[in-house]
Amino acid sequence: MSFPIHRPRRLRTTPAMRRLTAEHRLSAAELILPAFIREGLSEPNPISSMPGVLQHTTDSLKRAAAEAVELGVGGIMLFGVPAVRDARGTASLDPDGVLNKAIRDVRAEVGDELVVMSDVCLDEFTDHGHCGVLDANGYVDNDATLEIYAQMAVAQAEAGAHVLGPSGMMDGQVAVIRQALEDAGHANTAVVAYAAKYASAFYGPFREAVDSQLTGDRRTYQMDAANRREALLEVELDLADGADMVMVKPAMSYLDILADVAAMSPVPVAAYQISGEYSMIEAAAANGWIDRRAAVTESVLGIKRAGANMVLTYWASEVAGWLKESK
Repeated sequence: MSFPIHRPRRLRTTPAMRRLTAEHRLSAAELILPAFIREGLSEPNPISSMPGVLQHTTDSLKRAAAEAVELGVGGIMLFGVPAVRDARGTASLDPDGVLNKAIRDVRAEVGDELVVMSDVCLDEFTDHGHCGVLDANGYVDNDATLEIYAQMAVAQAEAGAHVLGPSGMMDGQVAVIRQALEDAGHANTAVVAYAAKYASAFYGPFREAVDSQLTGDRRTYQMDAANRREALLEVELDLADGADMVMVKPAMSYLDILADVAAMSPVPVAAYQISGEYSMIEAAAANGWIDRRAAVTESVLGIKRAGANMVLTYWASEVAGWLKESK
């Protein structure tokens, strides 16, 4: 009986051998923790559809940020949930509003030891739940929305955000935000463009997390799940407009898009492991159908393998803790 010269199984014989020959590795520094702060809370509020994830108070958010630093997590992405909403999301511009205050509080807690990122979008702040201003026909007015995004971006930069994340999928949002930052003296504030953000069925738990007021959907501005080439066009436009990083969202059902973007992008590429991805694994693990730690690790590693330089995941601190344990 003859044997092939190459026997790949030789490199799988022991855990030590598999570690040695692994092609991709997770690092805490590549993980970003999305975090929600809700105005008016006296205690952290558990999100029922996302077991283990909270709507934070100021104090609990600061503790979460400090823990992330201790664990070596790379960044934190902040989302604010205001007490009062209106049609134009004006609470987003209040220097003492929930999100801008949270940025200042987290920066005061962690300084430059953690990259503090913030969401530049109106969906949490509007009483209709859309990511922009509506016209008389109920259609999101792209250019009127950009005017507010520019003001939001400056307000968040002045609050201390290192990185701004415009997530509304308005045409030209990166260029408008970049110009507003330059004009206001915030040339060093970076922009991570949600360049390929798809209209997804897996956002459901996030809607609870931000107490979304949305009825209907966002398919007139978020991308169609059927489209692949269009994602590269969106990325190219954001790069031309000055994006410092680009993002693909969601991750799980869009790993082909992530791989395409990673292959062409000259800047770092992020991917967002969204709420529905988180909740499905948590639910399956709670029912005893899968090994939770193994499934979480595999899911994040798959995103890294597809080409992400950084992964936004609600498990960021937990995974970082596991990585610390294994050293």
